Amino acid sequence: MTALHKDAAIAVIGAGAMGAGIAQVAAQAGHPVALFDTREGAAAQAIAGIAKQLGKRVDAGKLDAAERDATLARLTPAARLEDLEGSALVVEAIVENLEVKRGLFAQLEAICGDDCILASNTSSLSITSLAATLKRPERVAGLHFFNPAPVMALVEIVAGLASDKATVDCLYATAKAWGKKPVHTKSTPGFIVNRVARPFYAESLRLLQEGASDCASLDALLRDAGGFRMGAFELTDLIGHDVNYAVTCSVFDAYYGDFRFQPSLIQKELVDAGRFGRKSGRGFYDYAEGAERPTAQSLAAAAKPACVVVEGDLGPAAALVERIEAAGIEIVRRDGAGLLRVGEALLALSDGRMAAERARDEGLRNLALFDLALDYAKASRLAVAFAAGTDAAAREAVTGLLQAAGIAVTEVTDSPALVVLRTVAMLANEAADAVLQGVGSAADIDLAMCAGVNYPKGPLAWADAIGVGTVLGALDHLQRSYGEDRYRPSLLLRRLHCAGERFHG
Repeated sequence: MTALHKDAAIAVIGAGAMGAGIAQVAAQAGHPVALFDTREGAAAQAIAGIAKQLGKRVDAGKLDAAERDATLARLTPAARLEDLEGSALVVEAIVENLEVKRGLFAQLEAICGDDCILASNTSSLSITSLAATLKRPERVAGLHFFNPAPVMALVEIVAGLASDKATVDCLYATAKAWGKKPVHTKSTPGFIVNRVARPFYAESLRLLQEGASDCASLDALLRDAGGFRMGAFELTDLIGHDVNYAVTCSVFDAYYGDFRFQPSLIQKELVDAGRFGRKSGRGFYDYAEGAERPTAQSLAAAAKPACVVVEGDLGPAAALVERIEAAGIEIVRRDGAGLLRVGEALLALSDGRMAAERARDEGLRNLALFDLALDYAKASRLAVAFAAGTDAAAREAVTGLLQAAGIAVTEVTDSPALVVLRTVAMLANEAADAVLQGVGSAADIDLAMCAGVNYPKGPLAWADAIGVGTVLGALDHLQRSYGEDRYRPSLLLRRLHCAGERFHG
């Protein structure tokens, strides 16, 4: 794979935020860059905006003034499409409209040389379809940056059905030379990120709709236990519900109504009401000046128990025992099925069943289930669900035990797979199907989710860490509880589990 030489001319069409960002990235990498927009003066205005942003970085001591000046010297506004004739790569970042993009590519095909690569920054349109009407569709591929392009590391290199291997390999190498983290993917709806990320929003929305907990608590659990930078509700408020809901609908329709991608009526209500999130002043949260931000629900302080019995191996939650011991609570170890016994209460990691269901299946009294955490040594909050009939003393014992270990306890309604386990299982499931269908490799999919949407761990690496069987079991229980195709486990998950294999090595 050979990247484009720094002397190779790059053209960017569309001088909006994304187009300007891509132009800045290419110019900072050393290329001469022409920026074109049909709106008169828009390209020059965008370059002025780049100059302002780079100036702030110079003032903050993050960029050398000479480097800023060199970058700006490489940026030129183009007056006509014909001025892009000598480009080695043209990247379009215009309106998301198939016919408009096709028309642009037809014009470029007549203007640019045979060796010029035509790339689209589309996030939702088929590269195969974009290229289908061209004489040389093999030189068309997707080059999907994430906003803001100068900051976000991920670039999805999207191969259409006709895309030449040399074309996509050159784009991959060039993106890498530009300091980005490229991943290969096929031209399928949502590519990698916009497909695999759907369950992150969908499962929190479903839990909210079912009354399992409130927005602030569900967000806090994904942050404080799951390790995600933001919960689903604060993130969709940031993205904008009009945008996030439209992407979900687009993916749902593109997959012929697959219920894994089913849009949420709750989010539709927000969109219908014009409550788009931060940009409109209100979404799941109120952003008006002086508005009080709700906080997560936590159970009241309870007494610290003197002793806990650890029965068997807690698996992914083993570090929790170390925290309990560090809190000065006596630990007694026995063989068993992976439970903590404190007083009359039993505490276990969720396997995907509801607490009431597991208590019935295993003949257990006073059962509480706790949720998955990214790192039990550091988690500051856990979701807990109590089986029906759990008495007050048992509830207090469980609460006091976790609080003594430095963990806030958020009680949620008894729900299959709770919050973090449900979310991670569904993310891993969608990622597994993407691997199965050849959309991307396990390594590229995990990289995409970490670099593109800041996940604390790739979904497939997470499945490896907690056990592919743990994920599969949670999904099986979810599917049985809901009776919905939405939770059907990926064939690849089942295959790996049966073979005792992992996604990575």
